[in-house]
Amino acid sequence: MSFPRSMTGFGRGDQTGDSGWSVEIKSVNHRFCDIRPKMSHRLNPLEDRIKKLISTSFSRAHVDVVITSTGSARSTSRLVVDHDLSQEYYACLQTLATNLELGTSPSELLRLVATYPQVIISEKQEQDMDEVWNDLQPAINMALHESLAMRENEGHHLKNDLAQRLNDFSKVIDEIDQALPELLEHRKKNLEDKITKLLNGIDLDPLRLAQEVVILTDKADVTEEVVRLHSHIDQFQAFLDLNEPVGRRLDFLLQEFLREINTLASKISSSTIAHQTVALKSEIEKMREQVQNLE
Repeated sequence: MSFPRSMTGFGRGDQTGDSGWSVEIKSVNHRFCDIRPKMSHRLNPLEDRIKKLISTSFSRAHVDVVITSTGSARSTSRLVVDHDLSQEYYACLQTLATNLELGTSPSELLRLVATYPQVIISEKQEQDMDEVWNDLQPAINMALHESLAMRENEGHHLKNDLAQRLNDFSKVIDEIDQALPELLEHRKKNLEDKITKLLNGIDLDPLRLAQEVVILTDKADVTEEVVRLHSHIDQFQAFLDLNEPVGRRLDFLLQEFLREINTLASKISSSTIAHQTVALKSEIEKMREQVQNLE
């Protein structure tokens, strides 16, 4: 099995013969592994086995399993005769026919006896559930195999799409990182100009003025946020390369992406950075939509 895998998939398996079965498996994204079989009541004793087998292919997803019998219908009941009761009915009818001098034949009496309640009754037979399971399991495995192939194929496409988006995201962060020294210098000059204008005619220690400008400029420094974003990008790529379910971890990491971007946007008052952060947030939202389909 290869990862990442999509949670969305469909598979069908058919087992032909007298004990034939048709199995359809449909899955969509879900926070947990939720398996819901839809099948005949006579398969209820096998529900745990069915869920256990299907759970081997899903770590999380909402999975609908539709199981239909396609073989020759086997009756789970048989007809039996209550001999004691039928003999009593027959004896009573024979006595009645004799007393009334009806001359009723034995075959006519038999037909009458057969119509009375509880003479012929339906009796349920116990099924061999191991035998039923042996017939059903191959159909489930075929459906699982087909579903898994579809989910792995979609997961491969999602991985490529996310890797491309991550690369574009990283390039924008690099652009911000490269523009940071110039932005900070521009911010520092603007602060100096504003403070000088506000303090026009007021005698103030130049050293103290320089210190205040440095403090205000440091508050706009987003170096830490950029470093953390680069770290998150490396982690995201590493998770994509793991051969195990990573959907939840990627979703959490994207929340951290968004938190750092929001902090970065609030610190730097630049129209260029503002446009870039809006584009980054939009890209994060698109990535989250994709990630939420991954197992």
